[in-house]
Amino acid sequence: QVQLVESGGGLVQAGGSLRLSCATSERTSIAYAMGWFRQAPGKEREFVAAISWNGGNTFYANSVRGRFTISRDNTKNAVYLQMNILQPEDTAVYYCAARSGGFYYTNHYEYDYWGQGTQVTVSS
Repeated sequence: QVQLVESGGGLVQAGGSLRLSCATSERTSIAYAMGWFRQAPGKEREFVAAISWNGGNTFYANSVRGRFTISRDNTKNAVYLQMNILQPEDTAVYYCAARSGGFYYTNHYEYDYWGQGTQVTVSS
């Protein structure tokens, strides 16, 4: 069983930055693709970014491409989401997700494991 714990959320002004972390309970380097999703109040969960098991492939939602960067450190069993130039529309609960299989995935139903989420609030 893979357990995921997100951290790093908080309140930031528009234009600011945050770095989210996702710690896993197992060696995610063993062929786990990882992703970040977010869900704003009253909206469906949406894809943000994904990364393959070795970090060699990444993919981003159009809304965050160029502002967010996903990365991973398999020696630390951790995945990160660096978020720059944050905007009020980025306000949401951010979730880390994992699934076996080495490539990246962009649909929430393709992931098997989820964290509890961390709140990101961007003020205007």
